[in-house]
Amino acid sequence: MTETIATRTVRSPAGTPSLGGLGLFTVLLAAALPLIDFFIVNVALPTIGNDLHASESVLELVVAGYGLAYAVLLVLGGRLGDLFGRRRFFLGGMAAFGLTSLACGLAPTAWTLVAARVAQGASAAAMLPQILATIQAATAGQRRAKAMGLYGATAGLSMVAGQILGGVLVAADIAGTGWRSVFLVNVPVVVVGLVLAARAVPETRSQHPEPVDGPGTVLLTASLLALLAPLTEGRSAGWPLWTWLSLAAFPFLTAAFYAVERRADRQGRTPLVPPSLFALTSLRRGLVMILPFSIGFSGFMFVIAVALQRGAGLGPVQAGLALAPMAVVFFFVSLAGPRLVARYGTRVVTAGALLQGLGIGLMALAAWRSWPDLGLVELLPGAVFAGGGQALQLPIIYRVVLSEVEPVRAGVGSGVMMTTQQSALALGVAALGTLFLSLVPGTGMRDALVITLLTQLGCIVLTGLLSLRLPRTIG
Repeated sequence: MTETIATRTVRSPAGTPSLGGLGLFTVLLAAALPLIDFFIVNVALPTIGNDLHASESVLELVVAGYGLAYAVLLVLGGRLGDLFGRRRFFLGGMAAFGLTSLACGLAPTAWTLVAARVAQGASAAAMLPQILATIQAATAGQRRAKAMGLYGATAGLSMVAGQILGGVLVAADIAGTGWRSVFLVNVPVVVVGLVLAARAVPETRSQHPEPVDGPGTVLLTASLLALLAPLTEGRSAGWPLWTWLSLAAFPFLTAAFYAVERRADRQGRTPLVPPSLFALTSLRRGLVMILPFSIGFSGFMFVIAVALQRGAGLGPVQAGLALAPMAVVFFFVSLAGPRLVARYGTRVVTAGALLQGLGIGLMALAAWRSWPDLGLVELLPGAVFAGGGQALQLPIIYRVVLSEVEPVRAGVGSGVMMTTQQSALALGVAALGTLFLSLVPGTGMRDALVITLLTQLGCIVLTGLLSLRLPRTIG
């Protein structure tokens, strides 16, 4: 299978940038941090609540504050990296992520922790778009395919490993730090990453720097907040009037954002999200696929953690280890992704959806037959198939989305993709989490889990059907 789209190289003052092995390791290490931190805090919330005397609504903000800041600033972070230099913004974002992680770990009160988590999410939004943009601009051909496959493997593994690591760290209570270790562990990793990045990550930027689109930035931020804030906070707050008003405002804010961006494009100015970007078939169809995949995945991770700990009576470590086979299989299967795509094209994604669907179906069957004796052994067959199926989808969808994006727009392209994914992750926790917790009082934990897993199965079926519309080859 040959490459179908020519690759244009971005030049830096030092010549043609090239991302070597050490540089790739460094950016993948950085890519793992924000995704791990999105999930790592879930198992630590009960301990945080007890230690800081925080209510459930404040604990929700510990999670939601990070996710909201992360989601709404990703596109802006990508644009600023294109404008000022991706390596420079990557280093700054990583340093800020380390400092805000330290602030989270040392937070004396619940509201201090919420503020530090918002700042941590903003730091992640500055750092993460530069990773994909650097891979896009400083690699080509098979090296890019391999790098994107490794990025996808890292992303998927990080999302599962976050909950496993969180349980282990809280249970270990290192030096009496308890829940604080889930944040403090980032600090030495960031120090190592900064040293490596200064040596091994090349500088790339757009050849034609584009100014920040102020009106577009404000409207995109308002649109995402109008959607995500009520969905993440509505259940714990009892769905007050502001949540419904916010949701009602979302389509109008989105329409205003699109109108402003289209007018800026027609007038020759540079919009935050150029509408012409969505003229790329691969990007448009790939983004649509990310939505059901990420909604189902994040919803599953939240629901299974609650069900195993509150329903099956497992501790945080045992609940996390029950998902370990999924993470291991995901990692090794994803490494084979580039070779499979080279031979079979994007139909590999369709096969991945079938395998994931089989895995989730087996998990639902195990929950139905074995409850409440549900753990590693009972979930193993389903976890193996689900992990393998996810590995044949996520890394390849990443490649599809960015395959036709020119290197000069790599930052905004990766920002749009990560914003879509992060928003879908938040939607998944809100939608499937609310469904599950609403069903528990009436149907019981087992039936609520089975129904929620079958709902996720619907998301997987939709992903598989959408994959049939992907271009057969990837540039």
